[in-house]
Amino acid sequence: MTSKQRFTIILILGSLSTISPFSIDMYLPAFPAIAKDLGTTIAQVQLSLTSYLIGISAGQLLYGPLLDRFGRKYPLYAGLAVYLLASLGCALTTSAESLMLMRFIQAVGGCAGMVAAQALVRDIFPVKDTAKVFSLLVLVIAVSPMIAPTLGGYATAVFGWHSIFIILAFITGLILLGIYYVLPEGKTSDSSLSLKPKPVLINFFTVLKQAQFLVYALVGGIASSAPFAFISGSPDVFMNIYKVNEQEFGWIFAFLAFAMIGSSQLNHIFLKWFSSQQLIYIALLYQNIIGVILVTGTYFGWYGQYSLILLMFIFLTGQGLTSPNASALALAPFSKHAGSASALMGSFRMSIGALVSAAVSIWHDTSALPMVGMMGICAVCGLLVLLIGRKTIQHQINKKGVEDEPSNVVI
Repeated sequence: MTSKQRFTIILILGSLSTISPFSIDMYLPAFPAIAKDLGTTIAQVQLSLTSYLIGISAGQLLYGPLLDRFGRKYPLYAGLAVYLLASLGCALTTSAESLMLMRFIQAVGGCAGMVAAQALVRDIFPVKDTAKVFSLLVLVIAVSPMIAPTLGGYATAVFGWHSIFIILAFITGLILLGIYYVLPEGKTSDSSLSLKPKPVLINFFTVLKQAQFLVYALVGGIASSAPFAFISGSPDVFMNIYKVNEQEFGWIFAFLAFAMIGSSQLNHIFLKWFSSQQLIYIALLYQNIIGVILVTGTYFGWYGQYSLILLMFIFLTGQGLTSPNASALALAPFSKHAGSASALMGSFRMSIGALVSAAVSIWHDTSALPMVGMMGICAVCGLLVLLIGRKTIQHQINKKGVEDEPSNVVI
């Protein structure tokens, strides 16, 4: 594979992975406008984000077996077609309830890109390179929070919030063209894999009984939910409490997203000297310390708008080290069941993200505490799961050995 081919493949895989982040981030500046237009509250509009995350969580479990059975491309085409149509449905919605429903359907379609992208990394690249590739994907993915809210803010101001979902449909159409003409097939169809409930559940169980997958999928899921607390709570905090407009919110969001971009590239460099396990531990310990400072100061009212933004920036730099390494370690033990493993990992992340998003909405008050409080809780729980999980992995190695790919299992 030439450098140009590698770059093009990573760019397309990154674009696939950005469909859902773009769908989340782009409409955040429109929350007040949507609430006003639909005659509801921002807290209700926040629940459309929760319904989207639930849709991603459920949809990934569907696509895992489909990607293993039919290969990578056909389920991908079907899912993105559903996403495109649901995006148009979101643009035409007239109530908060119908928006929640359309967002759920949109997520079920769009998550095909997330699952397929992760499985294709495992298909195309050797295990020793996957953490580096995931870091590069994080770079592409992290660009979307810099562009999406700013684009969404200007689109809302000029054309109205409905235009956001029309733009999303158009972007998806372009990605479909790239998939058809450029993206490699990856793993081909496997007729030996059944789509009946029992065999599918057996495949999922095969993945779940691997301690390394379970531990790092949970660690990645919990740690990756901290940004969902930020995503869910930030429109209310900055646009209602600090009274910034749509365009200003987009720039604030872009600045905070840069924290994850920079650290993801540091991860790419750090992997030359440190293991993925070491980097995850350091990042979570770092986020725990910053999280305590962030939550304590917010509780006592020590921070203004700019000091809050600065501390959140420092906290979010840890995400670029945790997410790609957790993904690489969770998927490393698998080849045959990479699609199912990718689906389960993504489902864990989005299920936890949905719970965190809902908690921020339910905990909603007139301060930033619900947002930063849930960010801190995610960091603490992620570190606890990592410390306990390492012992579980070692116990499984000592007791049974490794059943699927022994050289790829680590603690």
